[in-house]
Amino acid sequence: MQYSKMTASQNQGGMQFKRIEEMPVWQDARRLTTLICKFSQKNKFKTDYGLKDQIEGSSLSVMSNIAEGYERNSGKEFLVFLRYANGSIGEVRNQLYVASGLGYIDREEFQFTHDLCISAILQFCYLI
Repeated sequence: MQYSKMTASQNQGGMQFKRIEEMPVWQDARRLTTLICKFSQKNKFKTDYGLKDQIEGSSLSVMSNIAEGYERNSGKEFLVFLRYANGSIGEVRNQLYVASGLGYIDREEFQFTHDLCISAILQFCYLI
């Protein structure tokens, strides 16, 4: 895969995408952000403003960095923003452990969301 030759239609796994919404890694990031926002509205989680704001911001950053890098129409810049997104997904994973440990999310919610993070990380590893 040669990112230096990418233009407006970016590449993921050898597949060309004309819109960011078509990219599986962006779709996973969107699902992750939606889940996190739903979880953070539950019971005690919604009153832990520090963790709530941090995990929502981190998940939104994953999705936003993928989109920003894609829209810059430069393979080199796209890679930079994918690295930012990958770092943010690490923050989300860490914050999931905190939320789980505090009882804000149950084991099933934790596992599903954690698996979604791992899926995105694997996609980033392939892309970067």
